[in-house]
Amino acid sequence: MRGRLVTAAGALAMALTPGAAWAAHGSGGQESGSYGAEVSVSQGDPRPDERVPGYEMVSLPNENVPNFQRRTVYCPHGKKALGGGAEAHGATAILLGSFPTDDGTGWIGLGRQTATDNVGMSVFVICANV
Repeated sequence: MRGRLVTAAGALAMALTPGAAWAAHGSGGQESGSYGAEVSVSQGDPRPDERVPGYEMVSLPNENVPNFQRRTVYCPHGKKALGGGAEAHGATAILLGSFPTDDGTGWIGLGRQTATDNVGMSVFVICANV
């Protein structure tokens, strides 16, 4: 690949039991904000947002939520999720799930802490016009 270095975020969609992605667009605790991807490219390679129409990352910053409560972030209207991820924050935090919504328009993160009844969760989704 002649010195090409691309650092990008991605995630593996996990298959869970039926109905696992029950989070609805109207449920509480959902916020969104966008930020540009940090990508290292060399020799004139185009950035991902120049190669993929409508490329955008949307994130929910870290917030404490009760253990096992899902946090969901959605793509802007008309865009679909290409991937995403989640992080559980805390000394005894465990990430239990990171997967797309059933309709493919967002990403869900789920976690818990073993020592407390709440966990810090941050979630992001990579969106594009597809």
